[in-house]
Amino acid sequence: MNAARWIVVTMVLALGAQAHAFEGEPQLYEAAKKEKAFTWYVAHYNSESAAAICNGFDKKYPGVKCNYVRTTAQVAYQRLAQDQKAGIAQASVISSTDVGHYGRMKQDGWLAAYRPKNLSELIDAFKSFNDPDGLYVATAAGLVLITYNTSVVAPADAPRKWTDLLDPKWKGKLSIGHPGFSGYVGTWVVQMRKSYGWDYFKKMELNKPRIGRSINDTVTMLNAKESWVAAGPSATTLESRDKGNPLAEKRPRAERRPAVRGIPAEQGLQRDHRQVAPGLRQQARQAAAGRPVAGGREDDPPDVRRGREGHSRSEGAVPGHLRDLSR
Repeated sequence: MNAARWIVVTMVLALGAQAHAFEGEPQLYEAAKKEKAFTWYVAHYNSESAAAICNGFDKKYPGVKCNYVRTTAQVAYQRLAQDQKAGIAQASVISSTDVGHYGRMKQDGWLAAYRPKNLSELIDAFKSFNDPDGLYVATAAGLVLITYNTSVVAPADAPRKWTDLLDPKWKGKLSIGHPGFSGYVGTWVVQMRKSYGWDYFKKMELNKPRIGRSINDTVTMLNAKESWVAAGPSATTLESRDKGNPLAEKRPRAERRPAVRGIPAEQGLQRDHRQVAPGLRQQARQAAAGRPVAGGREDDPPDVRRGREGHSRSEGAVPGHLRDLSR
């Protein structure tokens, strides 16, 4: 089987269903063991969470090895493009945070149709963003919020709206991710430009922000006090806070339409973000309880539950026989 042709960009909640067998699982498992392993290019998760998901898969299905490569979205896409050009079936799974990638991969014929077995559990607000041909499914959205280190910034002094980040008092104390690497940041940049124009970033440049590749780098810089405030990811910030780090976040007063990841291709950036607001609010409530966007079971293996406690998660589907095992 040419695994490259079976790349299914669908954010199935891998291992997110009941622990008991589903119809046809034994046969799929036996067939999957012949393939022995698969590789997952992932941008949605941090390395710790990706490892937990793969470990959970390995324990549930001995003899089928889950290998992950955690990178930013643009690097993942570039690696996949190089694989395709060379005719190498390296990646069987890809999860990108750049919504534009999905339309291009579909156009280039890299994707195969697949319907996740737990698709019915997807929050209604996100169902309209699924690919009509079943080549990818959106099951996660993420919030880019104002984040800060509470040991150096009091809540009353923290920025309250996006334009507050342009205040000269944050010069040298602000961090952001890089849109050239992070699809998550790229979506946020597009939304900021739509809301405030490109002058927003020209003014931000005067504050000499620290720029990491991944949006998750803002969390690292906040913890190290290399920056005091950031345009950062809600999920990873909350995870770090739960580990005892002095971090907090604010939802900008003047910006109630957060950056959304997982919306199909070109049309996604043009949709009114208010269309998915109900789903985002529901996800936020689930996030506080450590649950993913679509479903989740108490009888999941411990490693899988730990890997899904990141407040805002998604992963790709496994191709061929392997994809159904990750239902």
